[in-house]
Amino acid sequence: MNSALLHSAEPVPLDVRLMNFAALGLALIAGVAALTAVTRWTLAHPIFGVTRIVVEGDTTHHSAVSLQANVASRIAGNFFTMDLSQARSVFESVPWVRRATVRREFPNRLRVTIEEHRSMGLWGADTESRMLNTHGEIFEANAGEAESDDLPRLVGSDGQSQTMLQMYHQVQLAFKPFDATVERLNLSNQGAWSMQLDSGTEMELGLGSQDMVLARLRKFLATHSQVLATYQRTGLDRVESVDLRHAQGYAIRIRGVSTLVTAQPEK
Repeated sequence: MNSALLHSAEPVPLDVRLMNFAALGLALIAGVAALTAVTRWTLAHPIFGVTRIVVEGDTTHHSAVSLQANVASRIAGNFFTMDLSQARSVFESVPWVRRATVRREFPNRLRVTIEEHRSMGLWGADTESRMLNTHGEIFEANAGEAESDDLPRLVGSDGQSQTMLQMYHQVQLAFKPFDATVERLNLSNQGAWSMQLDSGTEMELGLGSQDMVLARLRKFLATHSQVLATYQRTGLDRVESVDLRHAQGYAIRIRGVSTLVTAQPEK
């Protein structure tokens, strides 16, 4: 019986199979077209347009409102199509913004977390408007908006900014017991250090590693009071200039007096 049933089933004609395949293909094309249309409609729907930007984090130099006003017109796309990397770059192009983290919040909002630069000093020649942050990074900003009015000026090549910041901290620490402040620190292309104190004292520190330069500076600070006493002077501010580039001592100019001092042999 089963054998008779098998022999009685005839194969589907080729033209019928082709029609079935064609119908299936047309159905798939129609489905894809419908899905594409729905997707386009969804992406273009006003409900998904970014209508609110929430700014949080460090906004010392910019209010959330001013940041939104600065960037809103420069951010393209809606909730789905927006390029977050591009949006982050737009926020980070705003003065004082060091880093921005941008994320979507369904259906039409962006949440942005801001980290601002913390100014550590002025960077470059007196005519420049660049600044140095606490990470040793150079950034462009209005110095008049800095947290402090008496920032030091650091002058060197851009690639040495972090090295100079480290050195600044070291020399400033050395002068702390003398109630003196480093007003300017220079590093020449040849690697020579020099600086100026808030009293106007000019100091040539010379070449060498930071440890070598600091060692020379500390030797001067340990002996300068005895030298000043010889000429009835007291206080570091009485020093007009000092040159630490001498092998066995330093040249010092006291206000109104100049001499060459030879370092005493170490015991």
